[in-house]
Amino acid sequence: MGSIRKVGIIGQGHVGAHVANSMILQGVADELYLVDLDEKKLASEVQDLKDSLAFCPHNVRIEGCGTDYEALADCDVIVNAAGKVALAAVDRDGELFWTTDTARTFAGRVAKAGFDGVWVTIANPCDVVATEIWHITGCDPRKVVGSGTALDSSRLRHVLADECGYDQRSICAYMLGEHGASQFAAWSAVNFGGKPLSELETEQPDRFAFDKPKLEDAARQGGYVTYAGKGCTEYAVADAATRLAIAVLSNEHYITACSTLLTGEYGESGHFISLPCVVGADGVEEVIKLDLDDTELEEFHASCAHVKENISRLSWWNE
Repeated sequence: MGSIRKVGIIGQGHVGAHVANSMILQGVADELYLVDLDEKKLASEVQDLKDSLAFCPHNVRIEGCGTDYEALADCDVIVNAAGKVALAAVDRDGELFWTTDTARTFAGRVAKAGFDGVWVTIANPCDVVATEIWHITGCDPRKVVGSGTALDSSRLRHVLADECGYDQRSICAYMLGEHGASQFAAWSAVNFGGKPLSELETEQPDRFAFDKPKLEDAARQGGYVTYAGKGCTEYAVADAATRLAIAVLSNEHYITACSTLLTGEYGESGHFISLPCVVGADGVEEVIKLDLDDTELEEFHASCAHVKENISRLSWWNE
């Protein structure tokens, strides 16, 4: 990784454009390379972002690259935000064929151009697309990081904070499994300042005896609450992707839930799904295996089964 931090962003829709803006405002990248099929939309986003630089922490080189995917070869991180959210309005798997077909148009080209950085992929179904990028590029799977349930875990902490009054950044809580309808809350691992929820709900039931199914569903459905009012999700998912990019560019060894290749965890392997991971310069450095209870293990296996079912629907997996 060079001293000049270079980030490519594929897709300049609601999410990709917000990733670029978040990176500029947080001083994450020195150079941004933006790609989109719609040249007019791309030109407008580049213009708008450049116009904003006078109000930002430092200068950033911003290049619109059209569909010149090879221009991303020297990037340290590439964010894949190429999606079509309207297809997911009713079904969390609605983008399955669109996003995977789209990824096939660029992943191989980027790899052949010599890209050796880290992929941060947001496009949904996130776990399937992450598996596909690994499959197509043949890269070290640790260098493919799906945003996965990083966002859903934030939603869980958000609803827990509303219930108990603690700042959500002081709460350790994860949604795990698929970034989709089969995700689940790992209640056995939730803690507040290091104190397990299992102890707090006994000691202070008025404050911590949560309606767990209700809160878990709120975390699972949070994206649809956002979508219902404006037809997209944008800020939170863009910030989740930016946070992962920061962890890579700064070699942070940051622990978060994100989608990574399973290599035997809980008896599952061969596809991507979200577990707590340590993220640094080389992508996922370590997977943290929690002591899930029997119910959570059953939910995890069911979530894996759904991801594998979606993968089996795609022609490239059987090629």
